Amino acid sequence: MTAHAKHRLAADNRRLLLRLAVSAVAMFGFGFLLVPFYEKICEVTGINNFLRPEAEQGARAVGNTQVDASRSILVQFDANLHDLPWRFQPLQRSIEVHPGELVQVEYEVSNTRDVPVTGQAVPSYGPQVAGRHFNKLDCFCFAQQTLAPGERRVMPVVFVIDPALPEDVTVITLSYTFFELQGRNTAAAATVAAPVSGG
Repeated sequence: MTAHAKHRLAADNRRLLLRLAVSAVAMFGFGFLLVPFYEKICEVTGINNFLRPEAEQGARAVGNTQVDASRSILVQFDANLHDLPWRFQPLQRSIEVHPGELVQVEYEVSNTRDVPVTGQAVPSYGPQVAGRHFNKLDCFCFAQQTLAPGERRVMPVVFVIDPALPEDVTVITLSYTFFELQGRNTAAAATVAAPVSGG
């Protein structure tokens, strides 16, 4: 390799190194600027208002702008059992809510058998289109429920109705049907009956 070629290769390498160094500095600077940029977006949009001093003092800085206070939806609650020896009912039959409003309601269930029973709740909606706009954040239907003999339990449902719900829907029925899970009941009974071994 000639001296000229070596000199040219060294110059190319220096230019490449300079470009890589500039890219690294630019990426670091971009990452560093993301934090204040994110905080500014949160401040403008009202997301994560815990960044504001008044929120840190426990005051709510702004109301939830997602709530459509101009509309009210009547939500009715229903409870059913499918071959399951439980008592199951909503603690309130209906509630008026605004789309976008965070709501919590409760259902009560009790096992009337003298053995543990496992059930799974399956929700349904009327009208059916409402199911696409009924967003549950917490629900006993997310998991199987095993109740000990005679156990009574109060279980919450936390939900928000999407403001995109069609305007002609003014009444929604949320209905749960509890189904017994036979195989789980045998396992639960065996667990309860199994003696505890001493250490």
